[in-house]
Amino acid sequence: MTYELIIIGGGPAGSAAAVYAARKRIKSALIAFEFGGQSVVSDNIQNWVGSPSISGRALAENFKKHVLEYANDSLKVFQGEKVQNIEKSGEYFKVTTDKNSFETKTVLIAAGSGRRRLNVPGAEALEHKGLTYCASCDGPLFADMDVAVIGGGNAGFETAAQLLAYCRSVTLLHHSDSFKADPITVEKVLANPKMKALTNVETVEVYGEKFVDGMKYKNKKTGEITDLKVSGIFVEIGQIPNTAFAKNALSFDEYGRIEIDPWTQKTKTTGIWAAGDCTNIKYHQNNIAAGDAVKAVEDIYVTLHAK
Repeated sequence: MTYELIIIGGGPAGSAAAVYAARKRIKSALIAFEFGGQSVVSDNIQNWVGSPSISGRALAENFKKHVLEYANDSLKVFQGEKVQNIEKSGEYFKVTTDKNSFETKTVLIAAGSGRRRLNVPGAEALEHKGLTYCASCDGPLFADMDVAVIGGGNAGFETAAQLLAYCRSVTLLHHSDSFKADPITVEKVLANPKMKALTNVETVEVYGEKFVDGMKYKNKKTGEITDLKVSGIFVEIGQIPNTAFAKNALSFDEYGRIEIDPWTQKTKTTGIWAAGDCTNIKYHQNNIAAGDAVKAVEDIYVTLHAK
């Protein structure tokens, strides 16, 4: 059987794409190891439009329920499968999972990414208990509190800028002696009197009983260990895109992300589109991922049926 479209991923991008493809009656298959994406571990998501507050698990169930509502002759859903390879096969693409092989005219990759985790004592135990990887999701929960940001790139400084709107103080910690963020961004954020930045420091521990009470960091030049009392820790040390399975079909940027045309979501390989956190977009949010996937499906439909 040959599909018109195969969608890879069960997060906000993949789920939105599946719903829109089914509504347009594009003969599609959704391959999703699981539904939900990165947000599945969040207890309280407050920025998913239409839901003032929802847990990651509930959001994942909503994605699944909505997609399965449209599962019919136009849309087939393959859950619990991991895509292992995509390659060109004649005029079609061959998508191989750990269980099946599929043939399709077009592909939409919406496989997302994973946050690079903070690997120090206490970090895993206190994740989502004061230690978080998303300021847009969790930042307002720390209003009038002292918080820390780990990371000296644009993401770290943009996170700090968001937190300065409601936190009592923000301390940014960076492992090198110079920041990777744009100089203008650094200057503007550091100008805030509530902001402090530390360089050449390494986080060595996160501690707290039920929630984060603080962290310890080491001065890399002197070896001195310092205790920093904070109620929240926001980690911005990079993302790892889920793109390895597409290495035979696509080229990536230096971070392993899929390069796309933001006007259409097309990749450099004709017949393959991509959306969400696996792409080289600037901002990473559930709402943005879903919107980009819808944009891709609109362009795929036009390509299949009007060009």
